Amino acid sequence: MSSVSALNTLLGSTSSSSSIDLSQILQAATGASSAGIDITAAVNAAVTAAQAPETNWQNQEATLQSQTTALNQLQTDATNLDNDMQSLNNLTGPLSARIVSSSNSAIVSASAASGAAVGNHIVVVGSLAATASWASSTVASATTPLAAGSFTITDASGNPTTISTGTGTSTLTDVANTINSDNLGVTANVITDANGSRLAVVSNTSGSAANFTVTAGSGGLGFTQAVNGANASVTVDGITLSSTSNTVTGALPGITLNLLNASPGTNVSLTIAPDTTQASTAISQFVSDYNKAIGDVNTQFTFNGSSEGVLASDSMVRSLQSTLQEALGYTYTPASGTTTVSNLTSLGISVNKDGTLSVNTAALNSTLQNNFNDVQNFFQGAALNGFANSLDQQLTSFTSPANGAFTVDLQSISTDYSGLQTNISNFQTNYIVPLTARLKAQYSQAEILLQQLPQQMQQINTELGLNNKSGG
Repeated sequence: MSSVSALNTLLGSTSSSSSIDLSQILQAATGASSAGIDITAAVNAAVTAAQAPETNWQNQEATLQSQTTALNQLQTDATNLDNDMQSLNNLTGPLSARIVSSSNSAIVSASAASGAAVGNHIVVVGSLAATASWASSTVASATTPLAAGSFTITDASGNPTTISTGTGTSTLTDVANTINSDNLGVTANVITDANGSRLAVVSNTSGSAANFTVTAGSGGLGFTQAVNGANASVTVDGITLSSTSNTVTGALPGITLNLLNASPGTNVSLTIAPDTTQASTAISQFVSDYNKAIGDVNTQFTFNGSSEGVLASDSMVRSLQSTLQEALGYTYTPASGTTTVSNLTSLGISVNKDGTLSVNTAALNSTLQNNFNDVQNFFQGAALNGFANSLDQQLTSFTSPANGAFTVDLQSISTDYSGLQTNISNFQTNYIVPLTARLKAQYSQAEILLQQLPQQMQQINTELGLNNKSGG
């Protein structure tokens, strides 16, 4: 067999493994401008052609990744909106927040827990709670050596503790450290002024129950009481109360009073009202998150000039769109009586042509100021069964981590993606890698044969020349 015939036969054996035009390879290999076969280019061309199924799988993977990204965004949107609904339906949420105003905040201020009863109260601060304190006699400085002696600290229950000075506690600083390490319910500090240094001993809590005494012993320091521990006296709605602290709880349910100055005979009016600012902010946040969710959903079904979104064929996303749109038609009807807030429009919330919402802030704030209970009833119903609960229940069917529609959809995509990954891996291992190795070997052998062609042709020409000469 000649080299040309051998080359044709060798290259012809690759036809079942690739779509390369073998005649073009021969032409390039034997043409005047070609020094031989470009093995790398030839193998790459054959492998690229053989990888058509893999390319298709990779394109499918890219689509699945785009769908996953879009679904994750929609899941975040729906979750944020659902959180808004749960907050508005919460008995300790923004619709239950309270604000307290004082007619004289220099005397008493107050704060209210969520759900505290609204109303007005009169408070009179007769006296403030005081914290007991004692001060020692003055010495030159905090490091001045003290004479040997002792003093006794006796708590309100009559338990005495003797502190020695001199040996081991030779300065005011040493004495303060000793007292503080004994956990006596008091704190000792060294205070210094133009007259020198003194030891100040102050109770850790205010009120008469935390009062204590300091009694000087033989030699050493003397003490004088600076403040006698005492309870605060406060009258709330005509009822006089005693408090060990100037922060008073329990006088009004859910209300904390902050006593700031004593002013016997001065009536201070406290007004507990709904915190309309928190409520307005929460409702506006709901509108903002709704707009983000419906906007991202609608984008999937919007033709962008060449196609719709990657989730246009996803029935779950279409269902979410319907859920969001239908939620806007909710109407609240009280079991008895009437209401000024039966739908979103009553709150000053309107629907735009693109499906998003707009808030008339002035109208919303006016409704909150004048008809707060109706607003709360619209969102929470008579038993946490109003608009917020209705939309929350519907969104939960999408957002539930266990079996929500997003979870199911994303798991399905993940399974499909894993299947494609397996196909690609198996295709590479079982087909592309062996094909590449086989083609490299075959084209390398073809290259050897091509290199032998010039010599073979010269031999043939020589033989033909001899034949012509002998016949002449």
